[in-house]
This record gives sequence, structure tokens and C-alpha cells, in this order.
Amino acid sequence: MKAVVQRVKRSAVRIGGETNGEIGIGMLILLGVHEEDNESDSDLLADKCAALRIFDDENGKMNLSVKDISGSALVVSQFTLYGDARRGNRPNYMQAAKPEPAGKLYRRFVERLEVSLGKDRVATGVFREEMEVELVNDGPVTIIIDTREHD
Repeated sequence: MKAVVQRVKRSAVRIGGETNGEIGIGMLILLGVHEEDNESDSDLLADKCAALRIFDDENGKMNLSVKDISGSALVVSQFTLYGDARRGNRPNYMQAAKPEPAGKLYRRFVERLEVSLGKDRVATGVFREEMEVELVNDGPVTIIIDTREHD
């Protein structure tokens, strides 16, 4: 699995002009599922995101997690994170998981994050829907985490 984690002052996702999820201070997580991912990848990545120390402490050092600051997370599925554009100009998405297994792992990720942060502090988009994502990046701070590269 791959996550693009952005520290945000606020973020929202809209579907058909209607707000589906929104948060204040916290993180926007764009989540891609690889065709070979499994439940342990989902759990590992959710735990890593919840513990990621990208928020400033009282000394201005990035030493605090979203959990530490009682922040929120907005999780948006994004199969295009596995787009391969090495050849030609149109990416192929052959490495992205098919919709059914990807949806299960996306939901598992969200549920695991809800256990860490609290259900009321996790918002989502809608899997397989066309979405508009709005954010105010804080810093900007953007981190990419890939379970395929994790020890």
C-alpha cells in the first residue's frame, strides 16, 4: 500500500457538489492499494500514519503525531498512486489492486485508523467515486509511505 500524507490545516472531500467528509487540523491521506497488498499491509500503514510525527511540539520540532495533537484524518482512495508513466505519456495502472480487494483493504485501513484516533476523528471519501478534494497544506508537509519499501 502507498499513502501520500499531507499535514493540513483543513481538508474536505466533495462528491457531486455535496461534502462527504471534512476535517480541521490533521492529515489528508491519499491511499493506494497494490495488487499484492494484504491485511498486514493495511494494518501496518494505518498504524504508521497514526504514529507519524509530523506535527510541531512546543519547540517547533516535528515531534508529535496526529494522535498526540488530537487531530483528525481524511482518507481518500487513490488508485492512481500506482500509475506507471515510465513508458509513454499515459500511465498504466496494472499494479493497482482490482476494485473488490482494494475496497476491502481501504475499509480495513479506515477501521484501523478509527481504532487509533477515534471514529469521530476519521473522515473519508467514497471508494470508487469521482471526488473533489480540497486542502490547505500546512508547512507544506507531505510524506510518502510505501509498505513495499518498509523493513
